[in-house]
Amino acid sequence: MADAEKAGRPNQKSRTRKDLLRAASRLMKAGRNPTLEDVAEEALVSRATAYRYFSGVEALLVEAALDVAMPDESFFAGDGSADVAARLLRADAAVAAMIAENEAALRAMLVHSLQQNMAGNALPARQNRRTPLIEQALLPVRDALPPTDFTRLARALALVIGTESMLVFKDVLAIGDDEAAAVRAWMIHSLVAAALGGPNGG
Repeated sequence: MADAEKAGRPNQKSRTRKDLLRAASRLMKAGRNPTLEDVAEEALVSRATAYRYFSGVEALLVEAALDVAMPDESFFAGDGSADVAARLLRADAAVAAMIAENEAALRAMLVHSLQQNMAGNALPARQNRRTPLIEQALLPVRDALPPTDFTRLARALALVIGTESMLVFKDVLAIGDDEAAAVRAWMIHSLVAAALGGPNGG
């Protein structure tokens, strides 16, 4: 029982954080400029709880806007395609477009998450938005891979698809968007081929 409780705590913390982001999004869509207290009330949590997850309303509102902009698992609703690499490339292109449109806000969110980690905050500093999207892209091969291999592939792809790869390509390697997209495509094809035991499609 104790192990089950421990396993459930990170999930509960992630859900609480997600509830705060969704509450902020609802208030902003209603035309309000909410305070952290307003968001806490909307999310049905205490003001103290909200302050544990977000040091101020600015960081919360920035991330809430990004939460809405990020494509989620519904991106593949009604898509019956079986080409996993093609599905992943579509997801990558959608995430890359979101990043290009929200780069300043994403960098601000990263600063906040780093500050939270440096302060020793044990609560989740980031919301895991990319994994549900990646897992939906991989859905056609879920039953073809052992669960551990499926999870490993999704986690490897999480290093390719997302804000961090943009930072490496732009800030560290100083390469343009087209070359960065080509490298990500090669990585996606290589990871899928390695996981499925087929030839590299890139």
